Amino acid sequence: MSILDITAILITLTAVFSYINFRFIKLPATIGIMLVALVVSLFIIVLGKMGFGGIDLLAHELLGYIDFNETLMHGMLSFLLFAGALHVNLADLAKQKWVIGGLATFGVILSTFLIGLTSWYIFGLLNIELPLIYCLVFGALISPTDPIAVIGILKTAGAPKSLETKIAGESLFNDGIGVVVFIVLLGLATSGHEVQVSEIALLFLEEAVGGIIFGLVIGSIAYWLLKSIDNYQVEILITLALVMGGYALAGAIHTSGPIAIVVAGLLVGNKGRLLAMSDKTREHLDTFWELIDEILNAVLFVLIGMEVLVLAFDSQYLLAALLLIPTTILVRFICVGIPISLLKLRREFSPNAIKVMTWGGLRGGISVALALSLPAGTERDIILVVTYVIVIFSIVVQGLTIGKLLPKKDF
Repeated sequence: MSILDITAILITLTAVFSYINFRFIKLPATIGIMLVALVVSLFIIVLGKMGFGGIDLLAHELLGYIDFNETLMHGMLSFLLFAGALHVNLADLAKQKWVIGGLATFGVILSTFLIGLTSWYIFGLLNIELPLIYCLVFGALISPTDPIAVIGILKTAGAPKSLETKIAGESLFNDGIGVVVFIVLLGLATSGHEVQVSEIALLFLEEAVGGIIFGLVIGSIAYWLLKSIDNYQVEILITLALVMGGYALAGAIHTSGPIAIVVAGLLVGNKGRLLAMSDKTREHLDTFWELIDEILNAVLFVLIGMEVLVLAFDSQYLLAALLLIPTTILVRFICVGIPISLLKLRREFSPNAIKVMTWGGLRGGISVALALSLPAGTERDIILVVTYVIVIFSIVVQGLTIGKLLPKKDF
């Protein structure tokens, strides 16, 4: 099956599921599309159990051609991050820098170890053999909030601007930090030898700091090119080249592609849109990237819904996942509560700030993609099922109810 065939099937399914949701279910687009895909996938599984294996085999064959990790992490992610960063106001982001910085660094690292240690204890209680280092790997991949899920759902929920900036800004940066922690811990799990503190520090500098610097460089180049012309077709092509070429080059020089694209997107979306574009270009650019964002988001959530077809479900794994859902929420509460409580000494927050940011910290496709990147084996099967269940709960339950917790004014 060619790439064109796979793309055609995915786009067709996405269009059909989008129509069903919009016409009949009327849920927020990302949640509704994923739920339709999930229901269809479960229906296919039931048909397979009843002896109608043809459709089941066809669905498995299609998913066999799609590498979810490769498709998201090295395909869709750069476009989605750029589209998300393009409309984040840099001045608003600067006002929330201590909250965002604390959650994206201290919060992710603390969450990794708290979830890792708790999951190791829970797996032990259920007689599921998973080494502590793999529990920490699980903690690293489930800790970052997903910018794709967060931004898409906050838009439809009508979140106040400052709240949207806090949660969206954190999620845009913390996946880069989470990936660095994930890489370090996975290296420990698979290599069997100790990693020195100096190696971890160097990797962090290369990935995180290097990503920021590289993002500023490519964003500045794009800004200069955009400012030197006034032709919206060429300017849109420049932003496409920035996203695709910049992400690929970041990987080649071993810096964080996600962080680089977020930084470049913030630069183009603020300085570039204000000083380097005409009104006509700005309108076309915004429309183009909003459309890219909507289409890729829809396709991604169809893929998330369909991934249930290839999971090795086990009753013990499911029980572990159900026990770890409240665990991840409690850990999120702790990791949000500590920095915000400290910052309350210097500035005011709404009484609901910790509660809203805890419930609004959604997990999404990035966690699933990282779980799928683990080497084949029992450890991967366990982590993948648990991750998938937590992600589905996060998107559906937290995503559908976050609007009820939102304050009526900014904080």
